[in-house]
Amino acid sequence: MKPQENNTPDLDLLETILAYTFQNRNLLERAMTHRSWAHEQVAPGAEDLARRLHNEALEFLGDSVLGLIVADYLCRAFPEGTEGELSRMKHRLVSEPTLAKASLRLKLGDFLRFGRGEEKSGGRSKDALLADALEALTGAIFLDGGIEAAARFLKHALGEELQRTNPMSAAEADYKTMLQEKLQAERRPAPKYSVVVTLGPPHRRIFHVEVTWDGRSVRGEGRSIKAAEVAAAKEALIRLQIEAGAQS
Repeated sequence: MKPQENNTPDLDLLETILAYTFQNRNLLERAMTHRSWAHEQVAPGAEDLARRLHNEALEFLGDSVLGLIVADYLCRAFPEGTEGELSRMKHRLVSEPTLAKASLRLKLGDFLRFGRGEEKSGGRSKDALLADALEALTGAIFLDGGIEAAARFLKHALGEELQRTNPMSAAEADYKTMLQEKLQAERRPAPKYSVVVTLGPPHRRIFHVEVTWDGRSVRGEGRSIKAAEVAAAKEALIRLQIEAGAQS
């Protein structure tokens, strides 16, 4: 499907993909509007008007609605789960990579309206902006149809992830938390993360992050700083496991 670029998105098609029909389509159009587009449409100094056109307020609302719905789902699905297990599962489900993946399945990037600069820099493929769009849509649907409508939408959008999540898979994926807890249990210094190298053009950045602890260090890389930190934490856990094996 060809991106809509700066024209009004095909809202009929988008509603079909979302499996939700808006009573107030202005909310849907706003959810698909990045601030870069809104600021190009108004005269200089009219920031208040621009804010009423773009999706940041809906994104803020959607983030909270998303957290509540996911927490409610997890408490019902895993009534005997510990706070730590539930927190890890929630963190994974509402994380940027998970939301961006769901956004890609819904082809939201094809419907977003960007300003010329963001369009040229590859905004339609940026995980952060795709995740923001899903949050904005959640907020818009909540305002339009209430919490039950938002919950149905998120079940539709995150169905694959919701079905696959469980305490074990969430723990395995949360390498940063696992590293922190392992070092803490051994009364060792907490790990510290730092970006050491950034490579590639703006729309295809590769970040190299170094994690240090107790005089040791390893590196990881990723398309975002967060992803690179997770990769570094995973490598650190492997290093610690090898060291523990050598000492036993």
